[in-house]
Amino acid sequence: MFCHQYGSDMDGENMLLSSLISGFMTGAGLIIAIGAQNAFVLKQGILRNHIGIVVLTSAIADIVLIICGIAGIGALVKELPILMNIFRFGGAAFLGYYGFLAAQRAWQGSGGLSITESSIMGKSQVFLTCLAFTLLNPHVYLDTMVLIGSISTRYEGSAQAMFGLGACIASIVWFTSLGYGARLLRPIFTKPNAWRILDAIIAIFMFVLCLLLIFKPLN
Repeated sequence: MFCHQYGSDMDGENMLLSSLISGFMTGAGLIIAIGAQNAFVLKQGILRNHIGIVVLTSAIADIVLIICGIAGIGALVKELPILMNIFRFGGAAFLGYYGFLAAQRAWQGSGGLSITESSIMGKSQVFLTCLAFTLLNPHVYLDTMVLIGSISTRYEGSAQAMFGLGACIASIVWFTSLGYGARLLRPIFTKPNAWRILDAIIAIFMFVLCLLLIFKPLN
């Protein structure tokens, strides 16, 4: 009887660990994909500009959305096309404007790395911009709330909670690594031309995302 109980406990622990790993891999696969939010985190990390605020805001927003998705709110959001369209076109406008600013910096060559440059944002501006990149992107709701929420229904009870925990850990690990690891690229970006190239890439990326949101309906 002891062996049977021990075996059941081991099976339970293995199931919870498997759920945790599955949640981590699922979350990592969705979060690590190149996105506007990641581009913003990367740039602020290179600048060392309030990166703690950026990392915390990005991770906490993801965690809240993941929890909402597992709680079932993601399914409700998917059934509200009007709400999704508001995020869709609002996000397109925001990405288009940010892309325009990046293109302007690339053209003028005004993106050189300097702690005293006027283009470096303050705490509140960094926070609000980071929040906008997160919440005005309708795909974040499809990924974190709808997709992760749907996958989590394969698990029950503690296993579902561990799946959600794994996804949350993936978000924390990724944004911390991206934000604080970006400083390794700092020596490269002491050259103004490096910033012009980065801004040009960001501008193109933002415009592409903007056009995709406008012309490709959300599923």
